[in-house]
Amino acid sequence: QLRLVESGGGFVQPGGSLTLVCAASGSLFDMHSIGWFRQALGKEREGVACISSAGGTSNYADSVKGRFTISRENARKTVYLQMNSLKPEDSAVYYCNQARSTGVYWGQGTQVTVSS
Repeated sequence: QLRLVESGGGFVQPGGSLTLVCAASGSLFDMHSIGWFRQALGKEREGVACISSAGGTSNYADSVKGRFTISRENARKTVYLQMNSLKPEDSAVYYCNQARSTGVYWGQGTQVTVSS
């Protein structure tokens, strides 16, 4: 079983930065890739970034490339999403996600609002 808890969201002006944190509890965290998704009001959930189990490979949605950075600390069972140069269209609830053979696990989400 895996539990994911996101934090770090908030209100920020355009051009600002936030770092989201996803803390995991449970076993085998370091054996699986993990990702960040987001869902804006009235829109479908979309993938933002993902990182391999050891952290050596990461992938990003085109909309966030060059602005967001995903990283993980397996010893702390934590994954981060550093978000820079934020835009109003980045406003959404952000979720972390880990898929395993036993199921797909989601956190409760953290709200990010980018507005002037």
